[in-house]
Amino acid sequence: MSVLVLAEHDNASLKDATLNAVTAALAIDSDVHVLVAGHNCGDAAAAAQAVDGVSKVLVSDAEQYAHPLAEAITPLLLSLEANYSAFVAPATTTGKNVMPRLAALLDVAQVSDIISVESPDTFKRPIYAGNAIQTVQSSDAKKVITVRTTGFAPAGSGGSAELVNVDAQAGSDNSSFVSAELSKSDRPELTSAKIIVSGGRGMGSGENFALIEAVADKLGAGVGASRAAVDAGFVPNDYQVGQTGKIVAPDLYIAVGISGAIQHLAGMKDSKIIVAINKDEDAPIFQIADYGLVADLFDVLPELDKAL
Repeated sequence: MSVLVLAEHDNASLKDATLNAVTAALAIDSDVHVLVAGHNCGDAAAAAQAVDGVSKVLVSDAEQYAHPLAEAITPLLLSLEANYSAFVAPATTTGKNVMPRLAALLDVAQVSDIISVESPDTFKRPIYAGNAIQTVQSSDAKKVITVRTTGFAPAGSGGSAELVNVDAQAGSDNSSFVSAELSKSDRPELTSAKIIVSGGRGMGSGENFALIEAVADKLGAGVGASRAAVDAGFVPNDYQVGQTGKIVAPDLYIAVGISGAIQHLAGMKDSKIIVAINKDEDAPIFQIADYGLVADLFDVLPELDKAL
């Protein structure tokens, strides 16, 4: 049977995480369909049609799907369950909200945060903050899976999937969308940024993050932070990289004033190249860094900014 991927989108375009989820789905079965549930979401559906490897795009365009509430989307997924052996979504805020609800209603055990597909029923996922890799074999007839996007390459373009309209389903009225307050930035979003410069407790204050932002802007990089910096109020929590923040794997990750707690390393250790700047030569971050500079960040960052 086929695999259904729940698309993540803003009604105008697909989120990059959907492309990683499609790659994972193709490793489970060659017949992959994508569900685009939204409102005035024709452009997002067209983008899904163009994803390489996708054979069919299901579109449910209704006002109740304007915002991806689990209570609205889950009945739609349930109405399609007879046609699919597996349901796949990115392990993002939306995926982590919708898929557990679907798994509970199907009475199956969800397989969360997979980084590898060994066979249609066997997957690998990190546990203990990434210090161990667990192999999970599911005997459930229906698989409900969330995908750690950094574990899979994004699917390419050039596809021409069939477009099929599906009817909206009545959802629960236990919740409703009220409002969203989204931070706006000209910098790339952390989970899709090719370069990230992150600051930790060593930055000393929120004002000092201006040093990181100056370097990041010249590199076209995203700005991240450790949990310690977020908890100290230096930066908003959407900057947080780590086990309880965002999982990233950029081409270049520059850690400034970050000691390297295991929870932070779990969120960025898959980065292609890791550069650490810290005045403590025994900081754990140096154990995984490709390049380490033992120096005072308040000396290094202005010099780096000037050189760039």
